Amino acid sequence: MARKKIREYDAKRLLAWNLKRLQGIRVPIQVAQVTYGGPSLSQLVESTCDNNESKEELVELPVHQNGFGDNQIEWWDKDKSWLLENKLVVKPDMLFGKRGKSNLVKLNLSLDEASKTIESLLGTSLEVGGITGRITHFIVEPFVEHDAEFYFSIQSCREGNLVSFGCCGGIDIEENWNKVKQMVVPAGEALTDIDTLFIEQDIDAGVRERLEEFVRGCYMVFEDLDMTFLEMNPLTLNDNNQVIPLDMRCELDTYAMFKNQKKWLDIEFPESWGAQFTEEERFVRSLDEKSGASLKLSLIHPKGHIWTMVAGGGASVIYADTVVDLGMGDELANYAEYSGNPKEEETYLFARTILDLATRYPDGKKRALLVGGGVANFTDIAATFAGIIQALKDFHGKLQLVKMKVFVRRGGPNYETGLRLMEELGEELEIPIEVYGPDSNMTCIVKEAIEWIKS
Repeated sequence: MARKKIREYDAKRLLAWNLKRLQGIRVPIQVAQVTYGGPSLSQLVESTCDNNESKEELVELPVHQNGFGDNQIEWWDKDKSWLLENKLVVKPDMLFGKRGKSNLVKLNLSLDEASKTIESLLGTSLEVGGITGRITHFIVEPFVEHDAEFYFSIQSCREGNLVSFGCCGGIDIEENWNKVKQMVVPAGEALTDIDTLFIEQDIDAGVRERLEEFVRGCYMVFEDLDMTFLEMNPLTLNDNNQVIPLDMRCELDTYAMFKNQKKWLDIEFPESWGAQFTEEERFVRSLDEKSGASLKLSLIHPKGHIWTMVAGGGASVIYADTVVDLGMGDELANYAEYSGNPKEEETYLFARTILDLATRYPDGKKRALLVGGGVANFTDIAATFAGIIQALKDFHGKLQLVKMKVFVRRGGPNYETGLRLMEELGEELEIPIEVYGPDSNMTCIVKEAIEWIKS
């Protein structure tokens, strides 16, 4: 399971659409998104004024269990007339928390005030939680006058789904966590014994009825959309006694995209706050997204002298940790792993990208490439090595220039052939390649590589 955060703007859109689709529950969620380089808040209002379509006709289009019509989604994006009718809330939508405590949630603004607030921060750099990033997205929504604030969340756990509810929502939820009631719903079962969440909660009967209906509906949405985390803090009721989330976080299981893309409204998964990627990292990410296998690359010290190309997510972490444990963390250039039996072409492109980086800064010092891994269960080692071997051939001149030595340790189906091909390649290209099989300790090549660099 790959848990991915989505923006609050998208989380609220998903909730509104799918509560209506699954349970017929209307949540008065209205959201607008302003992005760096996109239409300003004023332009969104102008586009609404220019749109002469009948909202009444479009909003009542029928919904279906398997999704919505494109014209309904289009209407949601186009109708922003509420921006002219309400006081507004403006906040960055950048996947970092504690926006209220950081004074980044601006309340009860006029349209002009909201526009100026966004313009003053959009595109600027900001440090949050010790991480500096650039603000590129804002969420805008109506300001809701309210008294009571509730906390509500659902998150996947080993036993099923952990559901939490409390009458103590808001920015001080951590200090009041002892007031939150929790229950675990076993995997595959419906949320039935909801009374557990409301025991000893001081809630009016009418309000409780609305909240129970909302919680049940959200649980259905959580399950149907393959969410892994859903949090509303705070949750409140408006003047019409309708439940509405004021602040919301959501994570989805991206492995379920194949069956949920329509229900997810074709959302995009943003990077974490402050994440910045090189062209090479973005390329490997694109390979990974298109592949049934896993291909990962993170640059650590681009001018470092120890490079990795490790098979298996667990093994790749062990190799990196071993380099650090042996006192060479400053020389660890990258983190890279491939797994899931990638195709030869994918492995070739992956290896080329790493070798291009590893040979970019010749400085007269020795370098090492760790092509390590554990013992594979089903991956054909020789076939996987074929892509790596072709990439090494492409870069053999540059590898000689930077004094690169390749250390290989691998086991699994056809590993003898794979290791023999690597040895023969070293002789052919006049590049030092040292190979080890499963009879050697998995990380033995790390020590050998360090000794090579220091010699």
